[in-house]
Amino acid sequence: ELMDDMKKTTVITQSDIDTVWETGASSANFEVGETVTYEDLLYGAILPSGADATRALANNLCGSQEAFVDKMNELAQKLNLKDTHFVNTTGIHDENHYTTARDLANITRTAMKNKTFRRIVAAKEWNADRPGSTYRHFVNKNKTVRQFDGGNGVKIGYTKASGRTLAASATRDGKNVICVVMSAPNWFQDAYRLME
Repeated sequence: ELMDDMKKTTVITQSDIDTVWETGASSANFEVGETVTYEDLLYGAILPSGADATRALANNLCGSQEAFVDKMNELAQKLNLKDTHFVNTTGIHDENHYTTARDLANITRTAMKNKTFRRIVAAKEWNADRPGSTYRHFVNKNKTVRQFDGGNGVKIGYTKASGRTLAASATRDGKNVICVVMSAPNWFQDAYRLME
């Protein structure tokens, strides 16, 4: 919603990759000084769960992580999410960063109304426009898009504290289904059974 041009470019800064490696977050392997498009940052944020990509988007779209998190919390209030509060853009554990399965399903339902979001989360893979980089090919970590009939999204997440979390989506026979499982060791199979 904050982007007016997906092909707009930005240069990756140290601030974009700060704390990514220290926290053990997933990365899309963007490098300081590299020029990338917002589109590649979005694919990098979703497919390989790149914390570096989410940080770069936040810094570029709002000027800082804190300002972007404020926007995230404003949206949570607008969506009337009573049990959600954000502290960072990466999903890294913090006692004050939390949500519920119901709220995550509502966030997913809202996000899936955006055609750009739907296209990105449904992608099985993406070749980023990163000449010279050895990390051009992003593969979607959400196996739902490859394994489940009609699977078209959305996103995985994992921290030691929260366990395996999956917001899955599928469309079949004109029906759209969203399923959220949290702290689920058998996350994909649990979601597939529920969606069936």
